[in-house]
Amino acid sequence: MSCREKTISISEIMMPNQANVAGNVHGGVIMHMMDTTAWTAAIKYARSQAVTARVDELQFHRPVYVGNLVTCTATIAYVGNTTMEVKVTTEVEDLLGDDPEPKVALTGFFTMVAMGKDGRPSKVEPLTLVTEDELKLHEEAEARRAYYKARLNK
Repeated sequence: MSCREKTISISEIMMPNQANVAGNVHGGVIMHMMDTTAWTAAIKYARSQAVTARVDELQFHRPVYVGNLVTCTATIAYVGNTTMEVKVTTEVEDLLGDDPEPKVALTGFFTMVAMGKDGRPSKVEPLTLVTEDELKLHEEAEARRAYYKARLNK
């Protein structure tokens, strides 16, 4: 399966109950939306339940305000034996503003573990890489995986 076939997007308009008094949407609201999108991509790919094991490199690039349309797009970047790394890019659009073009607001990487019906990690189908972008994304994920593995073994 290619990364392109395992990409999913979820969109939502930000409401006042998701923000502080200044109208800035709480980071945790966006993080929850990103985690949900990563989880959805993981269960779609693995065709089994999945849980979040780690969140890496969560970066806030710009604020999100009440009334903005937020779209989280998750792409399977790496597949191990039972784990999947999912890249989530979050774009924000000010639909009623002068510049309605989507802009990247947050990015992050979510490591998800496929879970069998017995509640234990289950094997995931290998990822077939087709495009140069997929290969690059996969290589970057392997480098992150090696970094964290080396840190754990210290």
